[in-house]
Amino acid sequence: MKLVVQVKLLPTPVQALALEATLRACNEAATWVSRVAFERDVKSNFALRKLVYGEAKARWDLGAQAAQHVIKKTCDAYATLKANIKAGNLGKPGSKRYMRAVGSPIAFRPEGAQPYDDRMLSWQMAERRVSVWTVNGRVKNIALTGSPKQLATLTLYRKGESDLVYRDGLWFLLATCEVPEMPLNTDLVDFLGVDLGIVNIATTSDGEIMAGRDLNRIRGRERKLRTKLQRKNTSSTKRRLKKRRRKEARRAKDINHKIAKHVVVEAERTGRGIALEDLTGIRERVRLRKPQRATHSSWSFAQLGSFIAYKARRVGVPVVYVDPAYTSRTCAECGHVDKANRVSQAWFVCRSCGFVDHADRNGSRNIRARAWELWRRGARSTAPVPLPRQRSGAGRKRSTTSSGARSANP
Repeated sequence: MKLVVQVKLLPTPVQALALEATLRACNEAATWVSRVAFERDVKSNFALRKLVYGEAKARWDLGAQAAQHVIKKTCDAYATLKANIKAGNLGKPGSKRYMRAVGSPIAFRPEGAQPYDDRMLSWQMAERRVSVWTVNGRVKNIALTGSPKQLATLTLYRKGESDLVYRDGLWFLLATCEVPEMPLNTDLVDFLGVDLGIVNIATTSDGEIMAGRDLNRIRGRERKLRTKLQRKNTSSTKRRLKKRRRKEARRAKDINHKIAKHVVVEAERTGRGIALEDLTGIRERVRLRKPQRATHSSWSFAQLGSFIAYKARRVGVPVVYVDPAYTSRTCAECGHVDKANRVSQAWFVCRSCGFVDHADRNGSRNIRARAWELWRRGARSTAPVPLPRQRSGAGRKRSTTSSGARSANP
């Protein structure tokens, strides 16, 4: 399986200037290539290369490999846009959001990520150094650092491209690794159902509740502080906002990694598979009152689900996704379905048999039962197919500050 490992670069000031100049040149070229692709309606790699390769290479003084990666990055961005349109993530055709997405060429922010292959980037893992192509020539002996586990994974399994990323004044390399998977365990004794939620981040069918109250409390405090700073809109508040951005996302990601690891270890130890709800498109389906929207939008259920899925694949634990309909209204004991069964956010009381349980624990038991039934009918791991990966830095002209390079801790 493919895994993206992030390591930090420690360039000298001179090396950092060369890296920055390279990102700017590559992204200026990518924005120009994107405009040509949009105007000529040519989005395939080889067809677009015939139109722009020579001029992009000469105009921005790019190497042959760099020019090809610029073109490929542009095509990948349009492929991601097409997939988002097909999935309905940009609203209905004709809506403002839809027209804003399709009505102008994709633009790349000046410091967006740039892909490198082994001709442009060489690793010296023993010395913890890398040699990188730049528009100012080859820059050698750039120091790198990472955890021992990350460095060991890179040494053993690195294969394919790496992305050079500049974020919050720091330099990173996101390296693709081909990590071996354990054979899938098909001799399961049961499933471990996992109910994902907002108040309780994850609740298992074993009755274990991983509460999210502390995280939600921190999120609320951060949201109030962010609103307060934005209203002041002074130079000092802008500096403070910049310093605090992505802090909440890093905290949530760390918590999700820990929860996913705990769930997968428990399932592997007991010889069970993992059952999850297929929550694809839930944000579009659910209607909420205004006070609830911010909390619901910051719910990183998709990230937690993807962490559980890839960690399970590494150790051979099957993951089965089930239909989430009525799992919160169905009695896990007698199967009676009634909206009135859910008496509150926390408690479930069956109107038919009188069964009482924590609402999320009851839901996780229903998820477990549905997955077990699917497995007995011949189902196997059914994780939804992810959208194509988009390089960090691609965005619309009105929003060129996006950053979304995908990474995962091994």
